[in-house]
Amino acid sequence: MKKLYRSRTNRKIAGVCGGLAEYWGLDVTILRIIVVVLFFITAIFPVLIAYFIAILLIPLEPESKS
Repeated sequence: MKKLYRSRTNRKIAGVCGGLAEYWGLDVTILRIIVVVLFFITAIFPVLIAYFIAILLIPLEPESKS
């Protein structure tokens, strides 16, 4: 079973987009573009709050995944 983690290697801020892209099998660049577009469409705050909640709730990827 796949687990959702914040990425240690594919990160710009906290690894949320990198972890979601790995989990969903998407290109991380596409996901980051979607997040930035949503950031501006929703007047910044909803996406910003969701991102900070994701940082708090999604655990950091372990040193060595097995």
